[in-house]
Amino acid sequence: MSSQPDSPVAALAALIADLPDDLRRQALTHSSWTERRVDSFERLAFLGDSVLGLAVATRTYETFEKLAAGGLTKVHNQAVSGVSCAEVGTQLGVPAMLRENEPEGVVAAIPAEILLEGGRPLPEATEALIGACYVAFGFEPTAAAVADAFEPRIELASETRIDFKSALQELLAQRGARVTYEVIAATGPPHRRTFEVVAIVDSERVGRGKGRSKKAAEQLAAEEALAHLGG
Repeated sequence: MSSQPDSPVAALAALIADLPDDLRRQALTHSSWTERRVDSFERLAFLGDSVLGLAVATRTYETFEKLAAGGLTKVHNQAVSGVSCAEVGTQLGVPAMLRENEPEGVVAAIPAEILLEGGRPLPEATEALIGACYVAFGFEPTAAAVADAFEPRIELASETRIDFKSALQELLAQRGARVTYEVIAATGPPHRRTFEVVAIVDSERVGRGKGRSKKAAEQLAAEEALAHLGG
């Protein structure tokens, strides 16, 4: 893994490079690569998702002093989406790390190349590495490095704030297809619900998103679907 010293991901890359070997290995282990699911990167990704969310929320709050809560939410959701995580993960060299960590001789193991084609493992592994950095080094250094790494995504989100659902609908109309959205999970108390939604095209799940409202989750699912479909 290498990055330029002045790259936005440099600080996060340095933390990842200093991770203990066992923690780094777990952060790069897909669930099909290990006998016990708890030894995969899923638990660390769960942790990293929260660290990422708070780090970016704090940077967004500090940067856009005149932006109301609704605007902050839109910027934040777009900046921490699966597409954004995949972009930062690519800059960090996570695809190569996954290939290097792929086990040999595990019968049910899904090859790294196939996982990377699927879309989800790259952002999940990126979040897992963030979670591992939090476990190893604590919140403050990890959050600062994460906020720097996602700064370009925050800026892009503030400048564009694209209506991904409309963009996806237009793309599919050109192809004679349509999209539907399905809520697959709703967690948390009634006043702080988090929804997970999938975008479905031709019976295939092409995008997934999480948000504090169904509409926000649908936007993130549409963004991932656009990336998947080449829109």
